Amino acid sequence: MRTGSMALWRAYQRALAAHPWKVQVLTAAGGETRSAGTPDRPDPDHGISGLWLCAPLSGADFQGPVVGGWYKVLDRLIPGGTKVDALKKMLLDQGGFAPCFLGCFLPLVGTLNGLSAQDNWAKLQRDYLDALITNYYLWPAVQLANFYLVPLHYRLAVVQCVAVIWNSYLSWKAHQL
Repeated sequence: MRTGSMALWRAYQRALAAHPWKVQVLTAAGGETRSAGTPDRPDPDHGISGLWLCAPLSGADFQGPVVGGWYKVLDRLIPGGTKVDALKKMLLDQGGFAPCFLGCFLPLVGTLNGLSAQDNWAKLQRDYLDALITNYYLWPAVQLANFYLVPLHYRLAVVQCVAVIWNSYLSWKAHQL
């Protein structure tokens, strides 16, 4: 890393040590902002505010607290950092948490995008299984590495980096007719 990058990384580490919960929530919001699109390519249905407000709100108000809290619970349920512990964490994460999280996240995004309750329910019924199956192509390997190689306080940041790709898929899925 270059000197500026190292200074930024050290500042992030200090902030994370001093205020872990706040920094993880802001990390999630920032990750969602990066994946929301660009101002020159707004969502035709929701304009620029739909792109730039919906994603950070779901990151800061939902993803950051829920995923960050889940990782703490998971480390209490399965303490340790061995390969077997990481495998157990990944299986619990992907077998229990991922289906529930996706079932909450998709309707939240639908609501933030202005879908009626009826349209949101129909969209969830149509898209949930496909999104969950696609989840299993990406996240088990990511989470296995995350749980084995990454300290707890950096896991949300790792997930947000990968989530740029994942959220692009979810955004594409959300805008299919």
